[in-house]
Amino acid sequence: MKQNTQAIHQLMSPKSVAVIGASTDPTKTAGRPVAYLLKHQFKGKIYPVNPRVESISGLTCYPDVASLPETPDVAIILLGIDRALIAVKELAARGTPAAIVLTSGYAEVGEEGIRKQEELIKAAGSMRILGPNTIGIVNVTETIPLSPSSALEMDQFPSGCVSVVSQSGGILGSLLSRCTARGVGLSKLVSTSNEADLDLGDFVNYLVDDDSTKVIVLYVESIRHPEKFRLAALRAKQAGKPIVVFKVGKSEAGIKAAISHTGALAGSDKMYDALFKQVGVIRAHNFTDVLDIAAALSVDRKLAGRRVAILTSSGGAGTLITDSLGVCGFETPVPDEKTAQRLRDLQPGDQAVLDRNPIDVTLAGLQPDLLRGAITALLDSPSYDALVIILGSSSLAMPELMAGAVKDSMHVSDKPVLAYVSPYAPNVAAIMTSLGVPAFTQPESCGVALSSMLHVHEWQTTKASTPAIKKEQQSLANLPKGSLNEHQAKSLFAQFGIPSVREEVLDIHPSNLDHLAKLGNSVVLKVLSGAITHKTEVGGVAINVPIQDLSARIAQMAKDVQTKSGHQAEGFLVQEMVTGGVEFMMGMYKDTLGTAILVGMGGITAELFKDTAMCLLHQDQPLSESEALSLLKELKTWPLLDGYRGRPKCDVAALVQAIVGFSNLVLQMGDHLVEAEINPIFVFQEGQGVKAADGVVITV
Repeated sequence: MKQNTQAIHQLMSPKSVAVIGASTDPTKTAGRPVAYLLKHQFKGKIYPVNPRVESISGLTCYPDVASLPETPDVAIILLGIDRALIAVKELAARGTPAAIVLTSGYAEVGEEGIRKQEELIKAAGSMRILGPNTIGIVNVTETIPLSPSSALEMDQFPSGCVSVVSQSGGILGSLLSRCTARGVGLSKLVSTSNEADLDLGDFVNYLVDDDSTKVIVLYVESIRHPEKFRLAALRAKQAGKPIVVFKVGKSEAGIKAAISHTGALAGSDKMYDALFKQVGVIRAHNFTDVLDIAAALSVDRKLAGRRVAILTSSGGAGTLITDSLGVCGFETPVPDEKTAQRLRDLQPGDQAVLDRNPIDVTLAGLQPDLLRGAITALLDSPSYDALVIILGSSSLAMPELMAGAVKDSMHVSDKPVLAYVSPYAPNVAAIMTSLGVPAFTQPESCGVALSSMLHVHEWQTTKASTPAIKKEQQSLANLPKGSLNEHQAKSLFAQFGIPSVREEVLDIHPSNLDHLAKLGNSVVLKVLSGAITHKTEVGGVAINVPIQDLSARIAQMAKDVQTKSGHQAEGFLVQEMVTGGVEFMMGMYKDTLGTAILVGMGGITAELFKDTAMCLLHQDQPLSESEALSLLKELKTWPLLDGYRGRPKCDVAALVQAIVGFSNLVLQMGDHLVEAEINPIFVFQEGQGVKAADGVVITV
């Protein structure tokens, strides 16, 4: 893998740019890069390359790469696929650090394109490649547009601290224009597209060290190099630079479920959730949330709690914001008495409702002194962690009045201040945003923005979990290959400290069943077969079977299973009847992002309820006890384990140990393990432990 970080810096901040295949027509794609470099007053040298003309826009045009007066820091390639390959070879031979290949027709079109992309990277040698099939880069901070995007037709765009890396060129242009309209300041914009060389992880790494970037926004279709991304994201977290991701492809259509429940309950999108959670990335679930979150995080204000004051000049809008905040788990308490008195003193009489929340100044009108006093009192109040200001219709005529009142009051506190513009007035929102008050046109955006700010505060102040202690290596040399039967699977689980129910293995035609009386008067009977995973569906499970009826039930089960599955039983399993515990499950799931441990409520309804949580395994450590406990607390049904409505608490400590042991099994078996699941594992009352009642293991 290429490691030239200096080349990435030159790509982002070049002193000279060659435009290979430049056109004299600034309206064409090939003509726009030179036009935009000139339009936005690029301070470096521009070298158009086109053998058919002598000059472009007053610049000397060179016939080929060899004719350039110096080796450029960056080359933008706008040629067809065959000529692009030649240009890359020539640039690499001259020692050009990086090239932006706008040419399409590579991996995005199929096998032949993949072959041509491989040729391109081979030809580049040590030269870094952005693309191919990219729309390029815009360094807003230094006004360096290396792109033909028509979004650059605008005369100027606000410089700020939000950087965007997108795997879609079109989305990059969309975000650029939207940020400009909203007054959200940008730092760097990068379209990675095919990522034949440079990818998301490379640019996240670069932006971690970029002084002008505070917030990193990613538009992701897939993460091609998960470990590189993970390490880069962790660097960003350590540097205090939040990452906001919009990941497309949430649909599970086309995802092939594995034979256990885990495959159906996991899926690739949940794996992305697990990865993002592990590295502290904020996932925007709606495209409109991306800029809302970025705008909120770009200000130097920290949210330390969930109590929000609402100052409104529109009663109805105040209710909208209250509701949206409540949905996101925020509180809107009434002011403490001291704050309430300060508010009442601002407006004697009963014109306005100033001692409640929302604090309604509708009747008082937009009086500058009253607004300043109210904002100051609320920011100074110990009752609130944040303030949302609602701008009603009256603000349209005097947007500077509210903006001025806010500006004059912001010094009182470093608590977050957000604005909701109730009428459709993007110009008013842009004014507020430019003052460092993120402004939104949808009430739901306030809750999303505050949630993201709270997320950042929590992961910046949360202590790292204690690393798991690696367990003693278990001997797995004699483990059968393929699909283990249930008894074999549970014997493997036991090696990793996971107890199972008491059971006995019987052959197909058992002669003496007297020894089974120790399991109780009634038992569970199961068919034993590595080929049959979902035994219930083929008549391979019978519960509460009286001991005296066992022989007859075994004979009948053998016939039923043969008829329904086409497989003959290897034998039978007789288990003790277990009652009184909560049915739980745990499993493992692998895909290109890594290996995850999934936990959730178990039994035959696991796929119906789909109440699960996932955590990616580290490369060399099982889950820690704190990670296992955090997984359990993510479940909607966590209260069932924690003593819901007076029920006895379950043995969570024993369940945590079982999850840690299971993760250690998965870690130690590595690539030899195709699938593993325990479903159900019964969790009993505190002090009574857990017992695995069924399991699946497939090895290679």
